[in-house]
Amino acid sequence: MIEDISDSEPEFQRELVRFQYQKYLAFFFFIYIGSYLAPVIVLMFYFFLILKPLFLEVEHIIVILTSFDSLIIFLTIPLVVVIFYLSHLFFLGVFTRILWRYTEKKSPTKDGIIPRDIRSKTADYYHYRSFMIKYGKNAFMKGIFPWLANWFFNFVGAGVISKGTTFEESVLNDRNIIVGKNCYVGVNSTLCTHVVEGIFGNIIYFKIIVGENVTLGGFNQIGPGAELKENSYLLPMAATTKFNKTKGNNYYFGMPLRRIFKKKIMDYLKLSEEDLSRAEELRIRREEEKLERQNKVN
Repeated sequence: MIEDISDSEPEFQRELVRFQYQKYLAFFFFIYIGSYLAPVIVLMFYFFLILKPLFLEVEHIIVILTSFDSLIIFLTIPLVVVIFYLSHLFFLGVFTRILWRYTEKKSPTKDGIIPRDIRSKTADYYHYRSFMIKYGKNAFMKGIFPWLANWFFNFVGAGVISKGTTFEESVLNDRNIIVGKNCYVGVNSTLCTHVVEGIFGNIIYFKIIVGENVTLGGFNQIGPGAELKENSYLLPMAATTKFNKTKGNNYYFGMPLRRIFKKKIMDYLKLSEEDLSRAEELRIRREEEKLERQNKVN
């Protein structure tokens, strides 16, 4: 008699997940049209009731320079353009926030592993949020007021970014992050809260926490679940693994990153003992000022 030693448990049933184009198009046009609708209506009223009769239809340029109304309109055209642009950004944030809150009610954001080879409402809404945040992010980061991107992410609810923090342009840094005050995230440095294991593998999705006074010099890659403590300074090209944590108050380099000691700091940055002493004195002075402000508030 031959014993059957094969696995008797049923094989896990995998499914082909369909890409729902109609929902992505609906999300995009809701945000895109909504962000322009009110500003364009107001701009049309301004054009037909003010700009056209008092400026464009004036017979001679001398009239523009001698008429108070026409002169004011002429001088304030750049201001009107800026106001239109800012109002577009504001409504972009409003309509993205509406959809973001809707998706959060349907399937709240949470840390974990998201499967991609079976039907999953969590995976669907993860992709929806990933898609809808991109237009607003690029509109802010690549616009003439890139520092307003922090307001956008906070207002929408995609992340928490404190005052004094600067983000350079990058492909990520747009959701599930908590960043403290006075941080600098250099060019092409990514707070990558999600990675895909393999080509069609599961999504590893965990929050990244960055303390105060953290610097990412440039081209730094921070993995899901990582935590950078206060006063962590990452030299260019330094990168973390998943769930990596720094102790703070030090410089870090390498892939995966590790602490860099005083002698290597001096060799790498071409610094002297006096330079390091001044930097340390400045850090201590800022900490003391911070404590004084907190004591006054208390």
